[in-house]
Amino acid sequence: MPDTPLPMIARSLSLAALLLATTAPAVAQTDKTTTTTEKKQEGDKLALPPLPADKTVTQTARIGGRTISYKATVGTIAVRDEKGKEIGQVVYTAYVVPGGDAARPVTFAFNGGPGAASVYLNLGAVGPKRVQFGAQGDAPSDAPIARDNPNSWLDMTDLVFIDPVGTGFSRSLVDAAETRKAFYANEPDIKYLSKVVYDWLVKEGRLRSPKYVMGESYGGYRAPRIAYELQSQIGVGINGLIMVSPYLDPAVGDGATALSPLPWMIDLPSMAAANLERKNALTPAAMAEVEAYTRGDFARDLLLGRANAEAVQRVVGNVTRLTGLDPALVQRMGGRVDSRTYLREIHRAEGTIGSIYDSNVTAFDPFPWSPRQESNDPILDSLIAPTTSAMVDFVTREVGWKTDARYNALSYAVNAAWDRGQPADTPVSDLRKAIAIDPKMRVLIVHGWDDLSCPFFASRLIVDQMPAFGVAERVQLRVYPGGHMFYSRNDSGAAFKADAAGMYR
Repeated sequence: MPDTPLPMIARSLSLAALLLATTAPAVAQTDKTTTTTEKKQEGDKLALPPLPADKTVTQTARIGGRTISYKATVGTIAVRDEKGKEIGQVVYTAYVVPGGDAARPVTFAFNGGPGAASVYLNLGAVGPKRVQFGAQGDAPSDAPIARDNPNSWLDMTDLVFIDPVGTGFSRSLVDAAETRKAFYANEPDIKYLSKVVYDWLVKEGRLRSPKYVMGESYGGYRAPRIAYELQSQIGVGINGLIMVSPYLDPAVGDGATALSPLPWMIDLPSMAAANLERKNALTPAAMAEVEAYTRGDFARDLLLGRANAEAVQRVVGNVTRLTGLDPALVQRMGGRVDSRTYLREIHRAEGTIGSIYDSNVTAFDPFPWSPRQESNDPILDSLIAPTTSAMVDFVTREVGWKTDARYNALSYAVNAAWDRGQPADTPVSDLRKAIAIDPKMRVLIVHGWDDLSCPFFASRLIVDQMPAFGVAERVQLRVYPGGHMFYSRNDSGAAFKADAAGMYR
């Protein structure tokens, strides 16, 4: 999930203290002050009950037509500051098929938010077990029973799902101000998570294995940056990147600038895809026509501006036809329809609201007469229960990693505290640099047609502006039926795995 999620998402005993306690009387006053402060920090830390030791169990799953036995581990990796003090604990879930040699790949997976745990990729997309969520008809009261995932990637790679601090059971051990500085900002986030990947590889003796990084949504912002950090700073090569519905370029998002036509161009194809799907007419050929119009006549007419009456009418007519919206509404907006208006209006006659993650997944509007949406996103609200219950049941009952700490599948608090910095194309720049310095690295970017939180067309434009990097389709873009979590549809999940298999072979 992205920086659109949470509505973008849519929200030790101190050695120094001991030394100071025994220093000379000449510095007694300073020592006393420091010791008191550190004792308070120590007391705050000890107020948190310790997390359990790492726990591993053996499980099986039917994947790719065969039964696979694997080790499921819930474990913790410490995060330390530059002085070696433990300031955070990252909890991960790893699935490893025993007996593999050094050629067995390992894939590290991150979700986004910021504020989302990795449960969505784990129990929704590529983990060995799956819980249904994120599609039309799924409900919070559905039994959170995990079943074998036929689309799991465990038959071609070991999997490590990492929960950033503030998500899942991962936690900070410092106060709120230090937490924001150390964990809740774009730059430190990349630094400590890259180190967590390195620490796992060392801990498990896997530095010789082929390594892949997968990120969904804001995790798609993380993935290329983590890869480049690992390559250029920590010293770990990455064989491939998989970016799922990635939030790649904050600088061109919805409403990013009053001058650029890009926000309108990026959203229109996803609106058109959803309209075609409602008509059972969604095909690659139909979407090729939509994309050609969007980067051609639509862009030119938008740049001509509202002073050109003929251009305005062409835009209004085509946007009405492509989206299925009320012509009067499109006329009032001059053909420039934002995603929030689209989601509210396209299903208004049914008294429902579409999700920004898949506009054809709807829920009843609790405030249908309000001029603006007063409820949270339909998919976000409905997936918290099944993902949380299923993950906590797996961790505490199946694995036996017993804790009474709260599990945060989606933390609005983390999202609200996040320092996003200035909108920039850093992930795209780091992606280019990571590919350029490693001629063997490959990249797969995947989207769902209906996603308006991280529309596929943004990635299309980004990929089309990249250098060739010597080999055709070193950077591949694939789009599937569905939305942000297209993998909730079995056929799309299977197609995603088939496209990824080439990277691992």
